[in-house]
Amino acid sequence: MGDAAGSWAEDLDLIRAAASAAGEVAMGFFGKSPEVWYKNENRSPVSAADFAANEKLAQILRAARPNYGWLSEETEDDAARLGCETLFVVDPIDGTRAFIAGLDTWCVSVAVVHRAVPVAGVLVAPALGEDFWAAAGAGAWKNGKAISVSAPVRGARLQLAAPEDIVSRFEPGFRAGVERIRHVPSLAYRLAMIADGRIDGTLVKKNSHDWDLAAADIILAEAGGQLVGLEGRPLAYNRETVAHDTLCAASAEVLPHLLANLTRI
Repeated sequence: MGDAAGSWAEDLDLIRAAASAAGEVAMGFFGKSPEVWYKNENRSPVSAADFAANEKLAQILRAARPNYGWLSEETEDDAARLGCETLFVVDPIDGTRAFIAGLDTWCVSVAVVHRAVPVAGVLVAPALGEDFWAAAGAGAWKNGKAISVSAPVRGARLQLAAPEDIVSRFEPGFRAGVERIRHVPSLAYRLAMIADGRIDGTLVKKNSHDWDLAAADIILAEAGGQLVGLEGRPLAYNRETVAHDTLCAASAEVLPHLLANLTRI
């Protein structure tokens, strides 16, 4: 692995260690029917494992960087973060539904965001034995090996993670060159799949949140991809509202074609 650029190397080491520790905590609950509650008007499950992993992350990260802000899916939001130049953005378990169901595709997501932009990020998927990380200017890595987005191959169909009702409305010529992949329950992991070249792009439905995206965003960016709104602009983090509109992610080569089809629907 290369060195993280600038002053973010120590933060990258810190969040990697914290995410690994939180992953170990979560694995202690995995496949053991942890207690589950429902939030967001009973639409979203949260398990005892989410809370335990969140506590482990908070213990490590907030003690190490008490001057950083904090935004976590499983911690009540504190507006004080808006006054922080730098903050941790975490999702203790991204893919909670999969975790509860005993499926492997879930991950611990931790990012450092500085002035609204992710500068370091890590995704740890302990049930898969995988971890991804990146820091600004240092490239993207998976299990110690550099990763990059795939280059389109002439004649090959684009592998996209997107709903059939959206793909079916693409321009017919573009649609013919698209193959939908099986649903991936963790949004962060889906973005990591673009970063390591397994798929070419994805559509992110409206109402994803900073904690779903921040770590995967910098991993994807350092791998040569982009996560943008449908107008093509990159995301800004640590706003008063942490939910986002419909988004699109792909390699720099594929993204313009994908956006052109999405914006015509």
